[in-house]
Amino acid sequence: MKNLRFICILFALMTALAICAKKKYPVIQFEKTTIDLGTFSSDTPVQTCTFKFRNVGDAKLVINYVHTSCGCTVADFPKDYISPGGSGVITVTYDATGKMPGKFRKAIQVFTNCKDDYMRIFVQGNMTTPPSGTRKKGGT
Repeated sequence: MKNLRFICILFALMTALAICAKKKYPVIQFEKTTIDLGTFSSDTPVQTCTFKFRNVGDAKLVINYVHTSCGCTVADFPKDYISPGGSGVITVTYDATGKMPGKFRKAIQVFTNCKDDYMRIFVQGNMTTPPSGTRKKGGT
């Protein structure tokens, strides 16, 4: 009787593991996880880039939320699901208006329905002051 009980429990555990192993997940894969905006002048402080991605998983991908590390960085992302094999873009705008010149690196967290529920992507660059004599008149 004990052997039969043990076999039944073992069978139930193996069935549960098989069901869990077959669960399908989306997988988000970015072409680049870091985009370098290069060097730009404080005369043009607003810079935009796009992160291209694909769903290389077996289920529909949903981007639930995108969180940026600073108020100077804004991300626009697809609100609809991305089918397996489908692609999309996340557009990131960095606004350095009023910021000190220099190098920067901003993190963007992408929250999804993937098995690993979030991923980080980065935007970086170097803002310089305009050469002397090219500043706008009027104190700005």
